[in-house]
Amino acid sequence: MFTGIVRERGRIVAARRNGSGLELRIAAPETARGTSVGDSVSVAGCCLTAVAADGGELVFDAVPETLDHTTLAELAEGAEVNLEPALRAGEPLGGHYVQGHVDGVGRVRSLGEDGRLTLEVPGELLRYCAEKGSLAVDGVSLTVAGLHGEGVEIALIPHTLAATTLGGLKPGAAVNLEVDVLAKYVERLSQR
Repeated sequence: MFTGIVRERGRIVAARRNGSGLELRIAAPETARGTSVGDSVSVAGCCLTAVAADGGELVFDAVPETLDHTTLAELAEGAEVNLEPALRAGEPLGGHYVQGHVDGVGRVRSLGEDGRLTLEVPGELLRYCAEKGSLAVDGVSLTVAGLHGEGVEIALIPHTLAATTLGGLKPGAAVNLEVDVLAKYVERLSQR
């Protein structure tokens, strides 16, 4: 379980094919310091298990299922990713409930100088979005400011633009999306 509050931006040191998967080595001194082998870490919104944590770096194995449904396969050396260690009992829940189970990939339409982010969201996910509702974008807990035909608008604050990778988004960029899990449960329960 995560909150969508990014704790560090990591830098991809290596992204190597490992059979049909991908081994990711990420420089992240702060996160690595508090991570043990087997711990879960949100990497660009994807819950991954640390297979090594030493020397200020973390290593993860991304399996084909993850690569097929996220943007992780596109990561290259030097790219930055949002990182958040798993929530521990007693820590504040500052964002919203985020599982790190990416529901799909969206595309950036625009990012204005005022921090207004417009995203194209696949229709099967857009139905879970509501104005003033929660949406995780590359692991960042955000509030939907408005809905339009094929997507959402989000008003990013200066801190989010500076502390996460979202400030560097360009039109056409792919982003990992996780809709609010509570909306999915409400839909499931109402179908009975």
